[in-house]
Amino acid sequence: MAPTPRFGAASKPGLFNLLLNRSTARMRPSANPETLFRILSELSLAPESAENASGISAAINTMTPEELAALVSLSSKNHVIIRALARLRRIFTEEERSQTSVFDRALESERIRIYRALEFLHKICSGLEESGCPVTVIKSLDHWPDFGSDLDLYTDADEMDVVRAMRTAFDAKVDERSWGDRLANKWNFIVPGLPELVEIHIRRLGQTGEQTAVTRTITGRTRVINAGSHSYRVLSPEHRIIVSTLQRMYRHFYIRLCDVVDNAHLIESEGVDFDHLHDLGKAAGIWDGIATYLAIISAYVESYRGYGVRLPSLVTGSAKFSADQVDFRRDFLRVPILPHSLNLYAAELRTLVLRGQVRDSFRLSLLPGLATAAALELKITGSDKGIW
Repeated sequence: MAPTPRFGAASKPGLFNLLLNRSTARMRPSANPETLFRILSELSLAPESAENASGISAAINTMTPEELAALVSLSSKNHVIIRALARLRRIFTEEERSQTSVFDRALESERIRIYRALEFLHKICSGLEESGCPVTVIKSLDHWPDFGSDLDLYTDADEMDVVRAMRTAFDAKVDERSWGDRLANKWNFIVPGLPELVEIHIRRLGQTGEQTAVTRTITGRTRVINAGSHSYRVLSPEHRIIVSTLQRMYRHFYIRLCDVVDNAHLIESEGVDFDHLHDLGKAAGIWDGIATYLAIISAYVESYRGYGVRLPSLVTGSAKFSADQVDFRRDFLRVPILPHSLNLYAAELRTLVLRGQVRDSFRLSLLPGLATAAALELKITGSDKGIW
């Protein structure tokens, strides 16, 4: 069997159906996680059409219960379970409704989880505000109407004030902190009755907490949005892209499907100020990473709907590598660490050094050693939690 082409090679709408038909003809979808990812990508990105609906419906109807469960699990890992499965639910005709019971159960379970998380999120934001620790929601609401796996917040408040407020108002316990958490000044809280952790970033961002130039500009550009029955303070579009870039290109080195969907929608619907984004990115030493991240997203979107996200030359001219360098592996789109991510790291460190940010530079310089320790810990114990 010929190897499946990388997503960057799929530049015409309808190519998905060709690949899908080849995959389902030669192997069952459960044996090919990339096929499941392509189904979710089609559901999340491609325009609705009879041709696409027919191809997806045919693929779903050949799946066993175990294979359907694998599709649901992958959609959950990529935070598109509401968006993808709700569209999938619409594809089936009335005669085919019996096939969709697994999706109905998954959607209902996820909606219950999101409702509970939103209620806690509103109470926690309000409680911290009343305690003199105003917070901004980061990451968690970027996927709306889907929701993240943690409740992520940012604040400029003193860390001991935050800890005291969480303990007093919510009987929260501080989760065990890794080396990376301490460097990043990130605190995880276990709140009774809430399955998700509450992750609060205090005055710093980045894997080692090296990003303070970015955090100094957050508070003045936040905005308020509605999600469910409550309002929440969130980041500006430019800061949303920066936080997403830091997480995907400088920390995890993989891109989830929700990151593609979220950022494409953000750019096309909310008027990103690319000049301001460029200024913020250059000051932080991560502009090249931002430009590359957005270029990858645009190429992936193009492979499913026929045209990419419209990006200015300021972005496309700064991208350091393209979509053909990214592969699907282990449930996500993987960004190569060598040499690409290493080069982005070096550029970030160089910028911090040249700007005289001594403490931030020192923090970032610890990253290779921390990554090595995490890799060894993972190999020996099966977990890198104590490191990262």
